[in-house]
Amino acid sequence: MSRRPICFLATDNAEQAKTFYADVLGLPLVEVSPYALVFDDAGMMLRVQIVETVVAPPYTAYGWHVDDIVAEIAHLAAQGIPCLQFAHLPQNSTGIWTSPDDAQIAWFKDPCGHTLSFTQFPGVT
Repeated sequence: MSRRPICFLATDNAEQAKTFYADVLGLPLVEVSPYALVFDDAGMMLRVQIVETVVAPPYTAYGWHVDDIVAEIAHLAAQGIPCLQFAHLPQNSTGIWTSPDDAQIAWFKDPCGHTLSFTQFPGVT
């Protein structure tokens, strides 16, 4: 059996989502239909469904393993996208939380309110 994952998010504003995922995050847009925007995310398909109303979950919906979280956050900040701060986590001023296993994690929102994250694992590139 051969399977490859397809990840799903949703938007109620296709143009705004296209700009965010293609221009801000740099994901190649491979298809636009009345139903979804399809991006290539490192060989995996990300389908951003076009819906009437988005109900974003209250937890992380999608994330990336990154090599340089500081550079990724600086890129977001330059685009006007702040990292989220959580009262229950000891994050630094840029929004990075260091987990007990020394992974560095930062969260941010897409235009429809989905919580997204970057994670840099210690010693892993």
